[in-house]
Amino acid sequence: MVSFSVKQEKAHLYVSPTEKRCALPRSNNKATATATAKAKNKGMASYHLTAKIGAKGKAASHAAYISREGKYSGRERYEDLEATGHGNMPKWAEHAPANFWIAADEYERANGSTYREIEVALPRELTPDQRRELVEDFVRRELGEQHVYQWGVHNPKAALEKGEQPHAHIMYSERRLDGIERDPDQFFKRYNAKNPEHGGAQKASGGKARGELKDELLATRQRWAEVQNEHLARHGHDVRVDHRSLNDQGIDRVPEKHLGGAGVRALAQLDIATLLERRAAEGEQERAQRAVSSLIDVSGDLVAAKADRASQQEAARKAAALEHAKQQAKSELASGAADFRARFMAERAAKQELERKVELARQEAERVALERRQTLQEQARQTRPEQKKERNGPGFSR
Repeated sequence: MVSFSVKQEKAHLYVSPTEKRCALPRSNNKATATATAKAKNKGMASYHLTAKIGAKGKAASHAAYISREGKYSGRERYEDLEATGHGNMPKWAEHAPANFWIAADEYERANGSTYREIEVALPRELTPDQRRELVEDFVRRELGEQHVYQWGVHNPKAALEKGEQPHAHIMYSERRLDGIERDPDQFFKRYNAKNPEHGGAQKASGGKARGELKDELLATRQRWAEVQNEHLARHGHDVRVDHRSLNDQGIDRVPEKHLGGAGVRALAQLDIATLLERRAAEGEQERAQRAVSSLIDVSGDLVAAKADRASQQEAARKAAALEHAKQQAKSELASGAADFRARFMAERAAKQELERKVELARQEAERVALERRQTLQEQARQTRPEQKKERNGPGFSR
């Protein structure tokens, strides 16, 4: 089971990068279409796992988001739900899992976390039923019967390649189930070690050092890669995933930065085509590097040795071509990025100018109001001596 410590999300709907879907207009641009086709044809199973913490007040809305319920149902933007499920719910939430997350938001302490989440990419090579089987298997291994959980599989269209982008959100309560029946208000109280029946359910991360939590997260990443590869092999696929960094895998490539919705929308069609071409070239280079690293001449066969050398030379040629493509892509993307930055700076300057004018108007209004108050006060002071004189004059008696 995993318990991990990461920066607490402020809203979630974390509205995560996956949730920030962008819709680029369809294009007839031949370069873009060609690059997209190449990227798809050379695609490999991808690895992705992130861990998140949900703050108090965010659990119910996030559960509705991943299950596409409430305000997230019946809307075109959220019509990507492939499967959903839940488990280990207490009796008072067995038939309505939303009740558990509502109670977590209400009864968890003010600075406590209401849920943990594991977000994973799912293999495009698997069918929807096979992906559901994979998620359920991972949840069974990772959480077992110790934690309340809910999960959802989403499959939106990728922003750049327009293909499937299946991924799963697995949210669970950090509090361990110990067989003691607790009402909602007691379940989320502080754990009582001497008399567990008088306190709340214990949290899994309690008392653990940061280094220990980090090691647990790394172990979870490895377990996710292992179970994913098991299912890929079971269904007859040769591709595999690797949870290690590119550097640890011996791949000489800088990780691609996540662009996000705004970043993709800012790219021109030529930029998109170039980016997809680069992805395809880098994928080819990675496969060549893996092939070269696996060539071991144990037989001393001259023919095999020549074949090995030819493969290595071909890999070197492809690496050189890739480097050229990188430089070209960097140059072309820089132009689009500069335009985007210029627009951004102009909009920010306009906003700052508007805020400056509003502030000046507010200060002027305060100045006028102050002058008016001072004038009224001065008039009041001038009328007081006249009133006093009238009171002390002839005919006045107490």
